[in-house]
Amino acid sequence: MSTGIGATGAAGGLRGMRRKPAATTKLVETSFLPEREGKMPIVLTPAVDNVDLAAWCAGHGDELNAYFDAYGGILFRGFPLDGPPDFEAVASRIAGDLFADYGDLPPEPGARIYGTTPYPEDKMILFHNESSHFTSWPLRQFFFCVIPPVDRGETPILDCREVYERLDPEIRDEFEQKGLMYVRNFAEGIDVPWEDFFHTDDKAEVEKVCAEAGMSCEWTETGLRLRQPALAVRTHPRTGEKLFFNQVQLHHVSCLDEETLTALRQLFADEDLPRNVYFGDGSPIPDEVIDRISALYEELCVEFTWEQGDLVAVDNMIVSHARRPYSGPRRLLVAMGEMVHA
Repeated sequence: MSTGIGATGAAGGLRGMRRKPAATTKLVETSFLPEREGKMPIVLTPAVDNVDLAAWCAGHGDELNAYFDAYGGILFRGFPLDGPPDFEAVASRIAGDLFADYGDLPPEPGARIYGTTPYPEDKMILFHNESSHFTSWPLRQFFFCVIPPVDRGETPILDCREVYERLDPEIRDEFEQKGLMYVRNFAEGIDVPWEDFFHTDDKAEVEKVCAEAGMSCEWTETGLRLRQPALAVRTHPRTGEKLFFNQVQLHHVSCLDEETLTALRQLFADEDLPRNVYFGDGSPIPDEVIDRISALYEELCVEFTWEQGDLVAVDNMIVSHARRPYSGPRRLLVAMGEMVHA
């Protein structure tokens, strides 16, 4: 078994009351990261040479769902995955039809997979559950390492059930009762163009899409402003557990580094900043509350060093993910499927 990957963080273990999956077939072995026995993520490796991972996944859907429910994330390591087509085949066997209409990530030509977020490599992408600020999101999300980075570039993950349980009850209750209001301003040179995001340059069509999605939109001097109400806490549709499911760290302006925030405030008024998030009633979320959430994320997260051919599959509601800064070439691909509609 190949488990030689470094782990950091101290994510809390899953309780014994959660359903344990059945044993795998002899084609695949299971293990865990060092010092994380029985905790997220579970590691699957081939027990024999030349295992067809896509075919194995097609025949073990119930087993994989049990792994997702219990551990949240699965690391497939050591399988003969030769590139994007193999990755797409595995992801589609697990999630069925993959989501192929995502506006924030660059699509791979002729495929239902994407490149990763075009974001400066020396900056961290903060923790978030994919599309949790919208009215639909993927239940399954996949990451595939084509080229591992020379230095850093880990994808830390954490269990959102643990976050819900460990948050100060007063803070958690306020988020649960008030919900959230995400604000996004599309500004030239700062975000993807709104035309690319909505796949149209017809403003009337954009307004129609926003209304159907429960968003308000406003045309401003700098471009387009969206306001999206959302819950901060949700119940998992399969396990019935409550999760801290949102993008508060990714969106809250206090999480920007001082240099970036200062530069943005020289360009924009606060209401025109590219992204921000408030409580659902429009009141600000105090910086100190975000600081406490961020500290808990760092305490609970686990990360590993990417190896070429690694494939990580997560339950996007149970697992929040981020990206560490890195140097050198790095190429990861992303896929999403099993869309959930609020």
